[in-house]
Amino acid sequence: MKRLIYLFAIIPFMLSCERDPYADFFVSRDIVEVGDIIYFTNNSMDADNFEWDFGDGTISFEYNPDHIYVEPGIYNVTLTAWHGNRTFDRVSTTVKVLFPTSLEVTVLEYYDEYPVSDASVILYGSLDDWYDEYNQIVEGFTNQYGRVTFSHLHTQNYYLDVWENYHNNWQLAEEDIAWIETDRLEPNEMNYFIAYVDYVTPDKKSEGRPEKNMTVLKMEKLDKRTYMERTERIRNLTDTRKQEYKNEETHQAPVIPEVK
Repeated sequence: MKRLIYLFAIIPFMLSCERDPYADFFVSRDIVEVGDIIYFTNNSMDADNFEWDFGDGTISFEYNPDHIYVEPGIYNVTLTAWHGNRTFDRVSTTVKVLFPTSLEVTVLEYYDEYPVSDASVILYGSLDDWYDEYNQIVEGFTNQYGRVTFSHLHTQNYYLDVWENYHNNWQLAEEDIAWIETDRLEPNEMNYFIAYVDYVTPDKKSEGRPEKNMTVLKMEKLDKRTYMERTERIRNLTDTRKQEYKNEETHQAPVIPEVK
């Protein structure tokens, strides 16, 4: 009987000795760009369940999660640490997500201003690399509107190598590197350029990419509003031409097979 009395006496004491959970964590970086991976390290104590709220509508129940933000902004990240279903602790911090430094290039033929699709656009970090075709940073190909976008770039000048079977930018570069060199990119913004190229006929198309001694490209930096107006006009013109070609094909006279 004495033993039972003793047990009943110490149980409340044992329960009172249970520690409340303590929530704590740190992040690998609290200022990132869209698309960067952020790693979260859990330093909580006396907790066995965790809920992470990343502030963008997504949550995680992992112990040490990672996360990628797809939109710029300032996000409040909250960790809730639970001890069973009874008690919990909560801690928060903010993460600043910036728009990645980006470059959008539109390649147009110089005289008629038609977009050059499927053109290779390669970025180099120096003029020597451009000449030697060495240490290319990234390559992209223009879409039907002659556009290609590069993101997560450094704040620096770039040298553009533009090539397509009937267009490139190499002869003018021999006259003045300003034709192929971008301005220093504005950080955490979309930078806009229009690149003009001339039409050329390769001597031997089957041999592929020729030497850099053939024709021209002009780089032109525009403010965002002017760039949008001009590229929108080009897009509308392209769509109009495509519709005209489609209508012409639709109204062509049917071919009557010869009866033998």
